[in-house]
Amino acid sequence: MPHDLFSTAAPLRLARALVRTLASVAVGGAVLGAGAQDLGQISSEWLQGALSKSAEMQSMPLRMEVQVGRLDPRLNLAPCQNVDPYLPSGSKLWGRTRIGLRCVEGAKPWNVFLPVTIQAFGPAWVLTHNVSMGEVLTYDHAMQAEVDWAESPHAIIAMPEDWVGQTAARNLTSGMALRQTMVKAAQILKPGATVKVIAQGGGFMVTGTGRALEGGAAGQNIRVRMDNGRTVTGTVNPQGEVVVAQ
Repeated sequence: MPHDLFSTAAPLRLARALVRTLASVAVGGAVLGAGAQDLGQISSEWLQGALSKSAEMQSMPLRMEVQVGRLDPRLNLAPCQNVDPYLPSGSKLWGRTRIGLRCVEGAKPWNVFLPVTIQAFGPAWVLTHNVSMGEVLTYDHAMQAEVDWAESPHAIIAMPEDWVGQTAARNLTSGMALRQTMVKAAQILKPGATVKVIAQGGGFMVTGTGRALEGGAAGQNIRVRMDNGRTVTGTVNPQGEVVVAQ
């Protein structure tokens, strides 16, 4: 399977080059007095600077696009010689969000919030047909395409090794971009299965058998009832054994 869209040869250069703002930053609507700074220009410049820094931290090339909303037209803001843009607490420059604009030098201080939509287009794996919950995913289930990573708060699965061999956590629909909440590790052990249990500690290892009280994937903790009736908790290893640390 080709991985062309996931080349990391120059992700930072691409991210810097492709940051751009759509439309003409439609801040208009609020009435500003004479001598006020251009809120559209201030917002645009601040957003582009903030997104450039954010894009440099991405491990994949993302093409950032911004759609800026409008302030409430009923606002009548006093003239301001120094407007300070900022990111409100709890907000982030991702998807539907907002930035704050506050007057720090003017006749009358004010603080307003401007709605913005941040899109982050980049490579992803998109399902080519429907997948049922519990079905094991293979390369044939998805194809590479460019999608908006910021369309959902859930992280995109960028690399094939992070979804091939995993199972669908719910029913999935053709056209969906694969995200981390959509898949989970395939179960190695099923409830009721007979399992080898390895108890190990400093300088010793003891093995035994028991019955799994719950299913589990590699790396998950499950409970096992031993042949002597004792219940232990251990971690499922890739071989389908349960390792109990002492």
